Amino acid sequence: MKKSLAAAALAGALTISSVAVSAPGFAVGEGPGYNGNETINTSILRTYDEMVDYLKTQDAKQDAMELEVIGQSVKGRDLYLAKYISNPENPTILFLTQQHGNEQLTTEGALEFIKHLGTGKTGGVLDGVNILVVPMLNPDGAMGDVNFSLDDYIASGDRHLTRYNAVGVDLNRDHVAKVQPETQALHTNVMAKYDIDYMIDLHHQGTNSERDGKLVSGSILHPTTPNVDPDVLEGSKRLGAVVFDAVDSTGWGHLGKYVGGSAETISRNGIAVEYGISTLLFEMRGMSDHFNEGAVLGQKSNGYLIKQTVTTLDATVRAIADGSISTADTSFWDTLAEQNNRSE
Repeated sequence: MKKSLAAAALAGALTISSVAVSAPGFAVGEGPGYNGNETINTSILRTYDEMVDYLKTQDAKQDAMELEVIGQSVKGRDLYLAKYISNPENPTILFLTQQHGNEQLTTEGALEFIKHLGTGKTGGVLDGVNILVVPMLNPDGAMGDVNFSLDDYIASGDRHLTRYNAVGVDLNRDHVAKVQPETQALHTNVMAKYDIDYMIDLHHQGTNSERDGKLVSGSILHPTTPNVDPDVLEGSKRLGAVVFDAVDSTGWGHLGKYVGGSAETISRNGIAVEYGISTLLFEMRGMSDHFNEGAVLGQKSNGYLIKQTVTTLDATVRAIADGSISTADTSFWDTLAEQNNRSE
């Protein structure tokens, strides 16, 4: 009763300007790369414990939110799911972040979005859509608590962040075998447990990709396995249309088409086939830490990329809640250029 009353009481409109990020003065893609002289400091990013404290604080404040532990990582860290389920009959979207532990700005954006869902600025959006957020699937990698050396990683600060989980496995290649505890938790206690219609898998890519001669702020891609159901693929393309329209129209966002394979070990493909969920990959520009200088972005772009994440989450939940996603124009996919790597 408490939860449903609070969900009904949410009023107003979530405005991206309310995010604590200054307005971009240039396209995200134009932000500085590392180049050996930009600041890359992981101490400005939330630690796992800080994320947990943040989630618990929001859970205590927000009657519409429920916080669930879905499993544990290799090193025993609890894996969290933030849930907003006002009506089981509503369409449901899942936002998944940090399968790769060095791709943290999507997590920062997801946490910002969770906060806004409890501020009374979301209108009636929660009346029309259920929202699930897994804000950090790979906490061991995010904390650098791994069983292999990170001595060659670039960032300074209180820790290094790595793509892999504690035993050196890429979780986004484990969606068929499901060997790792993090992947098992996601599939058993989220994918199979909830009736999910849409999923956006949020990642980061390198810094030098461009579309039409201009560096991108990110890239998107629908499932590309031939085994995906045509209706699921169409839903994925509509999801991508909502994201593209929301981000590329800002004047500072610039998206390309990601170049990705058909392997079903990847969540974008495997989850679409196994569960019949329309999925979208969103790769934000630049990583928080890496051993490859070309993959790391100067932190002056952090705020814009967090803002891009919030824009994406906000636009998609609104389109699902009001039903406009069903008429999203997918024709842009036919002309959206694949990003290519800018030559040095």
